Amino acid sequence: MLHRILSDKTASSALRIARVDRRAFLKGASGFALAAYALPASAFDRWPVGGEDMSNGLRTDPLIFVAIDPDGTVTLVAHRAEMGQGSRTSLPMVLADEMGADWARVRIVQAPGDEPLYGNQDTDGSRSMRHHIQAMRQMGAAVRQMLAEAAAERWGVAPEAVRVGVHEVADTVGGATLGFGELAEAAMARPVPAFEALSFKSEDEFRYIGKEVVRIVDLHDITTGKAIYGADVAVEGMLVAAIARPPVVGGRVARFDATAALAIQGVVAVETLDPPPPGPVAFMPLGGVAVLAENTWAAIRGRDALTVEWEDGPNAVYDSAAFRAEMEATAAAPARIIRDRGDVEAAKAQAANVISATYHQAHMSHAPMEPPAALARVEGGKAEIWAPVQSPYGTRQAVAGALGLPEADVTVNQTLLGGGFGRKSKCDFAIEAALLSAKAGRPVRVQWTREDDIRHSFHHTTSVERIEAAVDGAGKVTGWLHRAVAPTIMSTFMPDPEHSATWEAGMGQVDNPFDVPNLRCESGPAKSHTRVGWFRAVSNIPHAFAIQSFAAELAHELGRDQREMLLELIGPARKVDLAAEGFPEDFWNYGENWDHFAIDTGRLANVLMLASDAAGWGRDLPEGEGLGLAVHRSFVTYVAACARVKVENGRIRVPEIHMAVDCGFAANPERIRSQMEGAAVMGMTLTLHSGVSFEKGRVVQSNFNDYPMARATNFPEKVHVEIVKHPFSVPAAGVGEPGLPPIAPAICNALFNATGKRMRSLPIGETIDA
Repeated sequence: MLHRILSDKTASSALRIARVDRRAFLKGASGFALAAYALPASAFDRWPVGGEDMSNGLRTDPLIFVAIDPDGTVTLVAHRAEMGQGSRTSLPMVLADEMGADWARVRIVQAPGDEPLYGNQDTDGSRSMRHHIQAMRQMGAAVRQMLAEAAAERWGVAPEAVRVGVHEVADTVGGATLGFGELAEAAMARPVPAFEALSFKSEDEFRYIGKEVVRIVDLHDITTGKAIYGADVAVEGMLVAAIARPPVVGGRVARFDATAALAIQGVVAVETLDPPPPGPVAFMPLGGVAVLAENTWAAIRGRDALTVEWEDGPNAVYDSAAFRAEMEATAAAPARIIRDRGDVEAAKAQAANVISATYHQAHMSHAPMEPPAALARVEGGKAEIWAPVQSPYGTRQAVAGALGLPEADVTVNQTLLGGGFGRKSKCDFAIEAALLSAKAGRPVRVQWTREDDIRHSFHHTTSVERIEAAVDGAGKVTGWLHRAVAPTIMSTFMPDPEHSATWEAGMGQVDNPFDVPNLRCESGPAKSHTRVGWFRAVSNIPHAFAIQSFAAELAHELGRDQREMLLELIGPARKVDLAAEGFPEDFWNYGENWDHFAIDTGRLANVLMLASDAAGWGRDLPEGEGLGLAVHRSFVTYVAACARVKVENGRIRVPEIHMAVDCGFAANPERIRSQMEGAAVMGMTLTLHSGVSFEKGRVVQSNFNDYPMARATNFPEKVHVEIVKHPFSVPAAGVGEPGLPPIAPAICNALFNATGKRMRSLPIGETIDA
């Protein structure tokens, strides 16, 4: 089996591709390659790694992650996508620390898409660390033990007399030492120890795990322009394609004229791509007309010169303003009950007051800084892809299906992702490249523009959330009704069910931990009229926005302090009893088991206190400024945000945000802090700017002029992050997504305290009439 390993860019910016036998690649001339197996079932009790099915073919097909060269260089394989969250650093760092490697002598290579070999490679759900931390430790412990056994055999001493230090092994009796490279060949010949035979380092022996001493491995290349992203990849003889896609999802080409396009210098050919069949199409491309050219500029100019007449199809009626009104009407009526505790209707009937509010969130585009791009070479009955995809193995399967090739004849090389946020878990752009390469008989790179990205994305769903609270004469909340209406992502994969999936409702709605005696969650129907896909934090965004905004509204209506109100709603510190609190039997907990990842209201309240205390909650602020709070559990992590908003000449500014995060054991605090800081900036973008609207089925927005981002002129200027410390025995949880949900409600609550204006629809815009 051949692997093609993507190397650094050369000075000429050409791509070097090494064809290396898998075994030889990791072994080297006389190096050491470790076959590391998936965790046995017994490991789950000792080192919980999440609810993922770890079998995945791994118990019979070993993972190969580690190599040691004769000169002592340690090569580690990163099998998860790198899009800024640090997985190419953090997971190998854990392995290196457990085995005793010196990080300065470690190099990282990216795995191609091959889940039977490497395990799950679908990088989403904030689960890279929480699902793989102990697998990395197991491999590191196995390497360390095999090195120790090889040294003991060479010296003729008992294994107990050998100690593995930093990149060397020492005889504690005789005083001799050997470097890792000197022992590589002998260690390689030894059997891999069984899990039960391994010993793991204690926490006080960690050099890297849980410390802030390792910077991301790609930092230098990223900051100096040497890093390879999807759009950087080039091979000899390649063409570049720009595609005119149907402006309405489900549309198709009626007729087109390519005469003007073919007259443009550099344009080589014009090809059509068939639209997918009616019904759910998963990640298949939209179809359209592709212009293939010698360079990107010619391809885009050629596409602009096409004359295309479109048949829009049934979604041409989609108007997002009218659809919002439709969702609001749905949210005002009873709907499907998905969680029920007590008797909400009785609580409302007996209440001294019933307070209600309706919240709205527009569609959103992921808008990664690198728009989608993929290079495909299809020849000789085989296909090779280079692309910034979050799921390289899923891409491999999808490309094989689209081309009618055996999966074994498709190779997917994963580049760095210039931002992902869920968009690049959908591989339609890679399939486009593969289909066009097969047609052209040459390598083809499909390049999306920013306009393509915003208009033809898998958009984050739009939603309406209605919350009603029954309040008794003493000002206590006795009933809580939350009705959510949103098109479901499952419409991408099956006939549109029109109701949120169990896992979507489990992202901040059904799992509401509030200590309210009567609590009901409902799901209203909403039809999907465009492609809907995963977005960073997914349904937690609208659910957290509604719940945390409404809690602040309750506090204001009742003359209460917002923090005091939230703490009362959260209730006493406890691990939520699912059965007693009316949770559905199929409640989804981010794929995790309840023993290790219960809903812990003590941890939720703690981060709320930490963030608000750090921000100086309750202090006097100048006119036009306000503090706002929000707290949320998502991806089994607890995050609170306290934002300070300042309105200057009607412009909304956020001078600082204080955040507190409890993600269990913090394996790489530097990356955790960076993820929270990034979430604060992205959260401000979602709050002020991110809104995709539709008219006649077409996306209205096109580029950063009408779909703006937070910029250097207006962004959270200071983001303070406090990470709650835990020992390794508290399982590591998610980090990439949980920082995002509390930002919008924290900003909107602060804006209300600064101006008295309540915002219930995202985005709110950058200015306000104060």
